[in-house]
Amino acid sequence: MPSEKVLLEMRGISKAFPGVQALSEIDFTVQEGKIHALMGENGAGKSTLMKCLFGIYKKDAGEILIDGEPVNFANPRQALDGGVSMVHQELNQVQGLSIMENIWLGRFPRTAKLMVDKAKMYKDTLALFEDLDIHLDPRERIGRLSVSECQMIEIAKAVSCNARIIVLDEPTSSLTEREVAHLFRILGKLTSRGCGIVYISHKMEEILQISDYVTVMRDGHLIGTKPAAELTIDEIIRMMVGRELTDRFPPKTNRPTLDVVLRVEHLTGYYQPSCQDVSFDLHRGEILGIAGLVGSRRTEIVETIFGIRRFGSGTILKNGKPLLKHTPHSAIQSGLALITEERRKTGIFAGLSVSFNTVVVSLRSFRSRLGILQNKRIKQTTDQVIASMNVKTPSQKTRIGTLSGGNQQKVIIGRWLLENPDILMMDEPTRGIDVGSKYEIYQKINALASEGHAVLFISSEMPELLGVSDRILVMSNGRVAGIVDAKTASQEEIMRLCAKFV
Repeated sequence: MPSEKVLLEMRGISKAFPGVQALSEIDFTVQEGKIHALMGENGAGKSTLMKCLFGIYKKDAGEILIDGEPVNFANPRQALDGGVSMVHQELNQVQGLSIMENIWLGRFPRTAKLMVDKAKMYKDTLALFEDLDIHLDPRERIGRLSVSECQMIEIAKAVSCNARIIVLDEPTSSLTEREVAHLFRILGKLTSRGCGIVYISHKMEEILQISDYVTVMRDGHLIGTKPAAELTIDEIIRMMVGRELTDRFPPKTNRPTLDVVLRVEHLTGYYQPSCQDVSFDLHRGEILGIAGLVGSRRTEIVETIFGIRRFGSGTILKNGKPLLKHTPHSAIQSGLALITEERRKTGIFAGLSVSFNTVVVSLRSFRSRLGILQNKRIKQTTDQVIASMNVKTPSQKTRIGTLSGGNQQKVIIGRWLLENPDILMMDEPTRGIDVGSKYEIYQKINALASEGHAVLFISSEMPELLGVSDRILVMSNGRVAGIVDAKTASQEEIMRLCAKFV
C-alpha cells in the first residue's frame, strides 16, 4: 500500500468459537481519509473481525493499533471513547424513544442539576442533521420511521461520536438509490476530514464506485488486499467464492401455467397509508416480482395477504376460494408462507437454537399422541434442513443469532419449506447476503417454482428482479403502476413506473 498515514492496523487477529475457527491470523489496515471495503461470503468472518475491534468479542490472538498505539477495547463504550464507531447491519434501536434520544443514548447532555438537557439535545441533533443533510424531526418516535430512515439515523449516530474510524456493516441494504447517493456524499465529507471508513457490503458496483482498497476474506482467512481501481466484479467474486461464477442468476427452469393460484382484487389495507386498490393474479409455477421505491407499500401487500396487517377491503382468492379469516394462522393452514423483510426483528428467535428456529412453525407435527415433542424426529429434520439448505453452523444447538445473515435466511427458508406451501411470499430475501448465498437462494426459488409452487418476490435490487422473476408488478405510492414481462422489461421502464404516482 502507499505510505498514507495509517489510522488502524490489525495484525494476526484470530478468534474461535465452539466448533469453528472464525478468524485465522487476519491482517487489516485502514488509512487516513480512505474507504477500505471488507468483502466475503456470509460467514467469512468480516463482522467478527470488526466486533473484535469494537470490543464486542475478545480476540484470541493478535494485536490492534490505532495511530501506532496498541489498544484492546473491552467493550463498545471503550471503543467509542477511543475514536471507533460501528453501524451494525442489524439495527438495535429503542422503538419507544425519539430520534434524538436514540442518537445520544448513554451520552445525554446534562444540566447543572444533572437533569437531561433536552433543549441542548434537540439543538445538537438539528446541527448534526444539518451537517449531514438529513430532514427528520429529532422529536419523532423512532418506531414510526421506515427501515431506511432508521439506517440513516444509525449513521448519524456514528458521526455524532466524532469517531476517526467508522465501520459500516451493510449500510445501504435498506436504502434507495437517492439515499445511497446521499450516504456517499456523507462519506465524502468524512474522508475529507481525515476519517477512515471500513465499508462492509455485498454490492460490488458500490464497492468499486467508492472504495480506495478492497480486502477479501473467505472462511476466516485473508485472501488478499488490492486497490479497488485494479479490481473487477469478476475478480472479486473469484476471490470471495474461490471459483468462477459466470452468471449471477441461474438459468430459469420453471414453466408458469395458466392456473391462477392466488387472485387479489381491489385490495386496500385498513390503516392508512397502505396499499390501495391492488389487483393481480399469481399463477402456479410463477415467480412474480414486486418492485417499488421506499414508501411504495410493497411490504403492506404481502403482510395484508398473510394477515399480519388488518384487512380493509377487496377480495383474496386462493385456488378460486376466498380467504375468509385474515390471520397468519389461517394463512399458513391455507398453504401460504411469508419470509419477512426484517430478518432479525421478525424472522428469527435470535437467542434460541438453529433447531428451534427450524421447526417452530411445524412443532404441532412433531408431537406424539400424548402431546410430547419427539426430539429425535426434530433432530433428524433439522439435520435434513441444514444439509439441503447448505447452512453453515457449528451445530443445530447453536444460537441462530450467532450465524451470519445468509445462514439465518437459509434456516428461515428451510423452516417454511417444511410446510410445503403453495405460495411462498419473500420480502427482500437476499438483503445483506453474499453473492454465493444469493445464488443458492435463487436456485431454491427457481426449483420451487419448477415444482409448481408460486412465489411472490419483493426486492429493491432491479437486476435481481429482472434476473429471477417471470413478471414484475410495479408499485408506486400504494398503487399498482403496471405489470411488465421480466424478459423484455428494462430498468428504465420499471423506474418510470415506480415514479408514476409519486
